[in-house]
Amino acid sequence: MESELPDIYCPFTQRSNPHVEHTREHLGAWTRRTGLIHRESARQRFQQADFAAFVGMVHPTANSEHLDLAADWFVWLFLVDDQLDDGHLGRSPERVRDVVERMRSVVGSTNAGPRPEADAPAALVALADLWERTIPRASPHWRARFSWHLMTYLTTATGWEAGNRAEGVVPSEATYIAKRRHTGAIHVCMDLIEIVAGVEAPESVHNDARFITALEASCNVVCWANDVYSYEKEQVLGEIHNLVHLVRHHRGYGKHQALEHVCAEIATETRRFLTAEAELLGLYPELAGLLVPYLDGMRSWMRGNLDWSRQTPRYNPADVSQYAEPGAYLEESVLGVAAGNTGLHAGDGR
Repeated sequence: MESELPDIYCPFTQRSNPHVEHTREHLGAWTRRTGLIHRESARQRFQQADFAAFVGMVHPTANSEHLDLAADWFVWLFLVDDQLDDGHLGRSPERVRDVVERMRSVVGSTNAGPRPEADAPAALVALADLWERTIPRASPHWRARFSWHLMTYLTTATGWEAGNRAEGVVPSEATYIAKRRHTGAIHVCMDLIEIVAGVEAPESVHNDARFITALEASCNVVCWANDVYSYEKEQVLGEIHNLVHLVRHHRGYGKHQALEHVCAEIATETRRFLTAEAELLGLYPELAGLLVPYLDGMRSWMRGNLDWSRQTPRYNPADVSQYAEPGAYLEESVLGVAAGNTGLHAGDGR
């Protein structure tokens, strides 16, 4: 499919982390220990995606410990997302409401709470482990912001997206763009830059208009590039939550015109990021020690997401059969709710 796509403007250097192989081994052990992956079919699909390579592209300068932690968060998000997107849970928000509230109690705590009970859903067990390993590195402001972003992702995916599917609602482009940064959990991932880079941006930075612009633009680039690469797969499976699809639906564009339009918008957002980045660094030279690694993390996200999307079989429309029977790879123990294989649909591309 890549040869058919318009070029996506990305002026950032391609990089990878030297600790990827260690993280690959760590992920295999961690997903077994937390119970996120049991069956061989699910394990094969997980290994094919190669999330260790993804996190290595996104965090090329992280040390081994931080890379492992970021990779665990990535995998948790992807596997929960599969549960909500690829089975009928994505049309039944009431069926996952309880486990979502239990997740809220985990990330709402200021320290590591009691371990989940033995029969708790694997996603809850894994989340408790992640939270316990993450919060020692985090300020109260970071914990509050991260928790809000994580819960907004979960409630938007289980509420807004699921409601649209159930009711046949096609969102406007503007509404979708605003929601997409949450359904893709990209704010959650961008928050992790502070943990991985070992920096703490004060609230004054997070509230600065230029920082907000840089963050929003980089999030849009990641999400929309994902929509471009997952478009063919999602068309086969009838998913409406994709910017290319919505551009075609609302503007009446053909496929190639819609792809070119979205790629042009990605270029615009990339340039918007570069302008905001230059303004930030020029205005706050005394904060370069935290702004440079933070902004570099945004750059790496835009570059790494594009590189991984080009190589992972996860978005290969020629292999769409891997998504046609979610019962073959969805683990019911992840959310503790039978995901089933009825009412099938694709997700938001992740």
